[in-house]
Amino acid sequence: MLETATRLMQSGVTPSVSEVAEAAEVSRATAYRYFPSQAALVAAVVDEGLGPILTWKSKSNDPERRVAELFASAMPRIEAFEATFKAALKLSLDQWAQRQAGTLGTEPAFTRGHRVDLLKDAISPLKGKLKPRQFTRLAQALSLIFGVEVLIVLKDIWGLDSRDMMSVADWAAGALVRAAVAESGAKAPGVSVSPQRGNPKSGSTRSRSHLRMVTVVHRGRQGLHISRSRENKIKQRDIATNDLSDGFRPYKKELDVPLELVIPDQDA
Repeated sequence: MLETATRLMQSGVTPSVSEVAEAAEVSRATAYRYFPSQAALVAAVVDEGLGPILTWKSKSNDPERRVAELFASAMPRIEAFEATFKAALKLSLDQWAQRQAGTLGTEPAFTRGHRVDLLKDAISPLKGKLKPRQFTRLAQALSLIFGVEVLIVLKDIWGLDSRDMMSVADWAAGALVRAAVAESGAKAPGVSVSPQRGNPKSGSTRSRSHLRMVTVVHRGRQGLHISRSRENKIKQRDIATNDLSDGFRPYKKELDVPLELVIPDQDA
């Protein structure tokens, strides 16, 4: 029956227990002994689709690497069972609408949430380094870019292919981890904290060819402005945290601009 239910959900259907019983050619009584409700049926199919994701573990102590490993392991599997997870999402939305209308009755709620424990495990090296509120907020932020919802936004709405979808998700996940570490002032495993880099004009031996390209986002009177520059072109004055060698670095410019974010290229 589970195989039949999986096949139906992979075709885009969110089947009832009766529909699975009919397709599997078993009695309804037998079907309901295994799956007493549609929610129980769909939950079993979702767990089957998630498969090895549910037992994911990492040996790394670097939170950013751990998150990257989780995404690399989970997202291809989620994409392979995209129809199943979208069918499960449809059930969740249908139940929400029925609950709002007062027509759900006694049907058990279909609950989702595997990502909560997975993401908390991925960033576990930051426990004790981030405040509990910051740790939870980071896990919550990462949950926005993990799961079938990422496929809906980046593939269905933006029209990205699988490779570009993964690239955006990876970039966003890494940026969130580094931003959380920078904000807390913590020194996380695998994220090096170093003194302010020297200015090339004051004796630094770092050549221009080795200076990273950075994306500069600053907030001005006319809104957000985005530009590209070599890092030595940015007037850097640390305002809140240590200078992170590979992450979000907030700097206040000697101009009438409230805040600026300097984002290094990942492959620099």
